[in-house]
Amino acid sequence: MPNRLADEQSPYLRQHKDNPVDWHPWGEKAFSKAHDEDKPIFLSIGYSTCHWCHVMERESFEDDDVATLLNDGFVPIKVDREERPDVDSIYMDVCQMMRGQGGWPLTVLLTPDRKPFFAATYLPKEGRFQQTGLMDLLPRVKQLWNSDDRAKLLDDAEQVTDRLQRIGEDQTGGDAPGPSLLDEAARQLAQQFDRTHGGFGSAPKFPAPHNLLFLLRHWHRTGEQRALDMVTTTLDRMRWGGLFDQVGYGVHRYSTDQRWKLPHFEKMLYDQAMHVLAYTEAYQATGTDRYERTAREVLTYVLRDLRAPNGGFFSAEDADSLNEEGEMEEGAFYVWSIEDIREHLEPALADLVIEVYNMAPEGNYQEERSGERTGKNVLHREQSLAAAAEQRGMDEETLRDRLDTAREVLLNAREDRPRPGLDDKVLTDWNGLMVAALAKAARVFDEDAFETAAVQTGHFVLDTMHDTEGRLLHRYREGDAGIQATLDDYAFLTWGLLELYETTFDTEWLRAAIGHMETALERFWDSEGGGFYLTPDDGEALIVRPKEANDGALPSGNSVQLMNLLRLARFTGRTEFEERAAALSRWAGANARRRPTGFTALLSGLHWALGRPREVVVAGEGGAADTDALLRVLHNCYTPTTVTLHRPPGSADITGLAPFVEPQTPIDGEAAAYVCQDFQCEAPVTDPEALRAQLQARDDN
Repeated sequence: MPNRLADEQSPYLRQHKDNPVDWHPWGEKAFSKAHDEDKPIFLSIGYSTCHWCHVMERESFEDDDVATLLNDGFVPIKVDREERPDVDSIYMDVCQMMRGQGGWPLTVLLTPDRKPFFAATYLPKEGRFQQTGLMDLLPRVKQLWNSDDRAKLLDDAEQVTDRLQRIGEDQTGGDAPGPSLLDEAARQLAQQFDRTHGGFGSAPKFPAPHNLLFLLRHWHRTGEQRALDMVTTTLDRMRWGGLFDQVGYGVHRYSTDQRWKLPHFEKMLYDQAMHVLAYTEAYQATGTDRYERTAREVLTYVLRDLRAPNGGFFSAEDADSLNEEGEMEEGAFYVWSIEDIREHLEPALADLVIEVYNMAPEGNYQEERSGERTGKNVLHREQSLAAAAEQRGMDEETLRDRLDTAREVLLNAREDRPRPGLDDKVLTDWNGLMVAALAKAARVFDEDAFETAAVQTGHFVLDTMHDTEGRLLHRYREGDAGIQATLDDYAFLTWGLLELYETTFDTEWLRAAIGHMETALERFWDSEGGGFYLTPDDGEALIVRPKEANDGALPSGNSVQLMNLLRLARFTGRTEFEERAAALSRWAGANARRRPTGFTALLSGLHWALGRPREVVVAGEGGAADTDALLRVLHNCYTPTTVTLHRPPGSADITGLAPFVEPQTPIDGEAAAYVCQDFQCEAPVTDPEALRAQLQARDDN
């Protein structure tokens, strides 16, 4: 019989509905049961596309012996970290405190009052080497709980909880950070940079596009070529590697090796969005066509495979799928044998694919657990297309065309394989981020399809993801919108709305961005320490109220809000937004000084604040040729500290939100651009090249 998770909306929770474990969703019923039966809580946190979550389920949670121990001695609770990032944030902090590292699946033992006394990540059924197994751990904890030793567990729980609470209390602001912090972050990234393969550190290697976005801004501020070289080398090597799906496009989660060759195969919506932003800004900064091409390829995947019928975007595709033997295997959907290639391609084209993508009869990687070669290959390149073409005596375009012909054939063949599982919930924060990526790509690449998709998703979120009182919601699935929004929902949605405004100049988006920021300031702002809490003031009472500054796989909500506040101050002329940004930077800066490379998205906002931000107002008829000519200059230039407003003649919509644009009008009937910086404006220009010269002169100063 299905357990209690059968009625949940989360795909991750539903994956566990047929487990013999008597799972409960997070909530008062589970906590009351723990109190009434005097049992500790076994908390398991994961997400639907998590490979090791699947391993732990198959090995332990589908096992009757483990289930008996869990059901007898504990109240088991399952949490989808993507639905409840607040719960995950607290107990991940616990795991990192106790173990020095974290990850998913996250396993935490709690008192009935939700205070933690044990934390780990993946645990096997039986212990091996130095790793405790559930069959050993669970009876031991039950014994301790039901003996005089319980006092020790309770004391441990109190100490951990007290430490968590003191961490929050210690997060007080200091002096405002200065340019030296930006320089130190860039210096530390340079120390960690892999000059051969790009990226930072060794294996496993995570893309962290926000590092690249920060380095682009550092290059823009300082002219330091090394910063730009780190960006371009990393973007190139990631695009060559197995991290990038060479057949279907899109980016996998991370690389298990140093060379971007063997990925962890899950595909997350947020990774696609962040990579699009990085490749798009790199194109603006360098004018290099291959960065535009890669951004378009990623969006091709997103619009093809992650688009929801309602206008939103699904969350992720799994790493695991059925292999040829009908067993679940990580990467089975994506890997190829040489025989597969020869079956689908004519001989000369098959030979080319095998050579260019470094395939081998025995397979080109070792299976992670067994260390054996499987005969399967991850398609990846070890050189640029230009170098590969020269090596074969052909021009680059000819090679690209031949490989693309092969790619389309292989993509069609791959569609016959069992697809990885799709996490079909729609999350406000990740959709806000994808709106930002689509909107920016739309204006930089002048692509109407991207703008249309961004607008549709923006309307979906504004129309669907609010409750009857107008409060933002976090998750939508199967017609049901629910779960109170966190800071990240407000932050990423506001980011997307601001990008939508700069792409469409429809004031609806700017008005919505202002409204959501005002709500975030009312409900999430820490009036004593500065910065935003992750949960609202009327949210569920957890053992601590989390407040995050550091960036992880995604920028933190506070990092994004810093940039949002600074941009909104420039869009609207409202100085209170800049005052809040200053308070946020004082609080977050104290954290960032301890480890600057963990706060690069935050430092991108600091780059804005410490630079010379400017507003450019284009006054002219919307859609007119002279207006568009001026806007194209702004879209093509890399100007990371600029906001652009459109002032149509006779329209009061924008002047109501940004009164300072009222006197900025066309000149002698021609569209004009007003470049304003340091509280003064240049003489308006009507010629696109004159505008370009003004922007360049300002940057040079």
